[in-house]
Amino acid sequence: CEMKICLISVEIFAWGKYGGFGRATRTIGRELARRGVEVHAVVPRRDGQAAVEDLDGIIVHGFSPWKPWEAKELLRSIDADVYHSCEPSMATYYAQQVCPHRKHMVTFRDPRDTRDWWMELVRPSLSHLQVIHNYLYENNPLVRGSIAKMDAIYTIGKCLVPKVERMYRCGADPEFLPTPVAVPTDYRKNEKPTVAYMARLDRRKRPELFLSLAEKFPDVDFIAAGKSRDKKYDQYLRDKYGKLPNLEMTGFIDQFASNRHSEILEQSWIMVNTATREALPNSFIEAMSFGCAILSAVNPDDIASEFGYHAGDDDFVAGLESLLADDRWKTQGRKGYEYTRDTFETSRSIARHLAISERLAGGQRAPGVAQVAST
Repeated sequence: CEMKICLISVEIFAWGKYGGFGRATRTIGRELARRGVEVHAVVPRRDGQAAVEDLDGIIVHGFSPWKPWEAKELLRSIDADVYHSCEPSMATYYAQQVCPHRKHMVTFRDPRDTRDWWMELVRPSLSHLQVIHNYLYENNPLVRGSIAKMDAIYTIGKCLVPKVERMYRCGADPEFLPTPVAVPTDYRKNEKPTVAYMARLDRRKRPELFLSLAEKFPDVDFIAAGKSRDKKYDQYLRDKYGKLPNLEMTGFIDQFASNRHSEILEQSWIMVNTATREALPNSFIEAMSFGCAILSAVNPDDIASEFGYHAGDDDFVAGLESLLADDRWKTQGRKGYEYTRDTFETSRSIARHLAISERLAGGQRAPGVAQVAST
């Protein structure tokens, strides 16, 4: 496949930056590279990251996060057939500016309106300054204006399509494009009820709602995989809950470097998400790929209500009791597994990514992409 694709992202899962956007970007890039595509990625450079790196076959180009205009020359020199923004940012605008003759597509992973940004500011993961910096880099008028000029627009969840249509004057109708996830052919669960949490232990994710469940269900094992970007808050949680005999707090797990992440999901019966705001988290799809039922306050694409329990009123205790009763978690988890296998499985999802990019590189705009994507 003689094609050059440039992924534009606010992060990639390496060099101390481990978020959902970066995880998806790295997975997509790795899988495209394995299929013979020349894959570049342009991202803000992190501590310990060289100007150019090779990551899973992806040529990663870094620029200073405080000098985003440095991305211009990188994007121009790559001269890709397709520039794919894995969430829009100033680099999206720069790519259109320096390579107007090439094709440009965007996948919205977490479109944030004014209310969403306010929620992040009220409960920042790191600091208020960081949220303001992210807002200016990802949501200024130049970035918003670049969306109308896109050759193709996608979202990672069907529920996000109307939100994107409402927020942006789209040049093309947004469509659903699944994030690739490895789906095992089978899984084996722990004999003892086991419940997992797979997210950062940041305030806006409300991890205390999960950790407090361990106090209320002493006969259930709980595993919290993740750490907080705020070291003091992380230590506070460990001091308060770390001594519970049925709770394991693993800290950060690099799923690209070890199997521990997959092992936890395979063992677990239920995956809990306590955040007040999510788009469609990778953790939902990854957990369902191992047959975990989803217990969540948010319900994107009706995943929690269809494949677990939607704790819309933060009724996590009632939700956990409901899923454990009569092995309801097992039925819900199996339905989620089948949905994930049929929708997000890596080869199926990457085939769509390839078809879209090949059609774009061949000169057709969004209507042709829609026909490919629906097959």
